Amino acid sequence: MTRQEESVLVTETPTAALFDFSLAGKVAVVTGGASGIGAAIVDAYASKGATVIVLDRAPDAAQHKVAAGTASAAIGCDVTDEQSVAAAVDTITRQFGSIDILVNSAGVAILDPAENLAVQAWDLTMAVNLRGAFLMSQHAGRVMLNQGRGTIISLASQAATVALHGHLAYCAAKAGLVGMTKVLALEWAGRGVTANTISPTVVLTELGRTAWDNPKGEALKAEIPTGRFALPEEIAAAAVFLASDAATMINGADLVVDGGYTIR
Repeated sequence: MTRQEESVLVTETPTAALFDFSLAGKVAVVTGGASGIGAAIVDAYASKGATVIVLDRAPDAAQHKVAAGTASAAIGCDVTDEQSVAAAVDTITRQFGSIDILVNSAGVAILDPAENLAVQAWDLTMAVNLRGAFLMSQHAGRVMLNQGRGTIISLASQAATVALHGHLAYCAAKAGLVGMTKVLALEWAGRGVTANTISPTVVLTELGRTAWDNPKGEALKAEIPTGRFALPEEIAAAAVFLASDAATMINGADLVVDGGYTIR
């Protein structure tokens, strides 16, 4: 391709549309979308025109998103169980025809000092946070690869890159999630499917407020350069950007939304 041809392509690209961050016409699947960060992402995607399907182990809670008008469907799904994941993906493709966006938001955090951490706690953390994201990415990714387009966004954590007391299993799972995503990005981008992670600090969901509204939380905030924790809507805004056409050149990245906690 000549420089002149490249210039024509750049000129003809509808750059103004990129700044709308529209998700109109896209089918988005959000795991763990009944509550917390996942619920905020569901609302944000709906506001940008996406057709949103919530997957959650609590289907009744997920149905509230349908009743509120932000989700088009709610499907009970255990992301750690391959048959459950396969059935959910099959239902989505039959009803909605495609999967354009997958957000892996389902997760658990079981905290304990390393010497006390139960094997069952380790296994559950790995099953939900890493195996679940793998199964969803693989099954939804096959749909995306067949259609030649799609993006996968996984909720990692600042715990993927720094050590946190009492977070042995959580840190390991989130670091694994970042590594897995980079391989997906490497293998699939040439076939139209990108993959990225978002790594927040503490997020003030209902659970986040309960866990960190104490002296320990105040001490942690003092170590964050911005001096505060994140809001769910701020993580959702990052997820909107990564799912939009404005981010199609972003692949294999870990977008850290931590107020600068991990920079020192």
